[in-house]
Amino acid sequence: MHNPLSNLINTKGWCVADGATGTNLFNRGLETGYPPELWSVERPDDVIWLHNEFLQAGSDLILTNSFGGTGFRLKLHNAQDQMRELNIAAAKLARKAVDAHFSANGKKAIVAGSIGPTGELFEPLGHLTYSSAFAGFSEQADALAEGGVDVLWIETMSSNEEVAAAIEAAKATGLPICATMTFDTASRSMMGVLPAEFAEFARGLGADFVGANCGIGPAELLHSVRSILTASGSLPVVAKGNCGIPAYVEGAIHYHGTPELMAEYALFARDAGAKIIGGCCGTSPAHVAAMVAALDKTPPRDFEEAAMVAALGEAWADVEIDNSGADDRRKRRGRRRHT
Repeated sequence: MHNPLSNLINTKGWCVADGATGTNLFNRGLETGYPPELWSVERPDDVIWLHNEFLQAGSDLILTNSFGGTGFRLKLHNAQDQMRELNIAAAKLARKAVDAHFSANGKKAIVAGSIGPTGELFEPLGHLTYSSAFAGFSEQADALAEGGVDVLWIETMSSNEEVAAAIEAAKATGLPICATMTFDTASRSMMGVLPAEFAEFARGLGADFVGANCGIGPAELLHSVRSILTASGSLPVVAKGNCGIPAYVEGAIHYHGTPELMAEYALFARDAGAKIIGGCCGTSPAHVAAMVAALDKTPPRDFEEAAMVAALGEAWADVEIDNSGADDRRKRRGRRRHT
């Protein structure tokens, strides 16, 4: 199987992915609650603009504007009949941006077809069945493949059942497959899956790349990634964390992460062993540019946990809250570390 992403990693040693889609399109006028996927046909120039911004920042891989592109998610906006059109359009826009960037700069980049969760719960907690999930993912995967993506990028998953349905659907296209899950402050997915459990499960299903994305912040993301590395075998691991910790400020979500913070996160992600490093929610082209610059100028180092904690803070995955005291003391599970 031709795997351009593996080839890129083998040549360069690592790969820098892009940042956020929704967060950056909000700055272009996307309204809260409106599906960004519709912009692939309604405002394609804005989608192209974002791809170009990340490519110019140095991204080696960009995700298509199709995260919510299954019929399940589009149905919430009465757009399920546009599923195929929207996914093909998203793939073609990303391909157009990458091809133009190569023509202008001679730099190759990877187009990854983003496949997000259905937003539904599997039986018996909800009404989603494996067969219906598989059918929905198959429709999206086929459309993204038709649009010209290089890799299918299954992301922000929370249950192994959904990962299995998505990977099975993606396999039929013959394209390389990446699968990432998102983990919370307890270092578990919403459905209770641990990072190492997910990595072993996805690897067993035939994923070519595994990792973690989104979540709480860089420190928490790297906590999950380090667990994934213990179970990933020879598969390259993805670290695509949010730009700092989200906070609700003046009616909107803001992320505290500076370009300098994300540059530090990128270095520690690479030092820990991640091969595909990018940003998720809140990550702008300026953040990615800082990450690229840091990775390019700083040789790989031995990973030092104390240095990571000093730079990024402690992972909440290792912290529990004691609300019995007025100071809400944070207790370290097991051995106590000081920052």
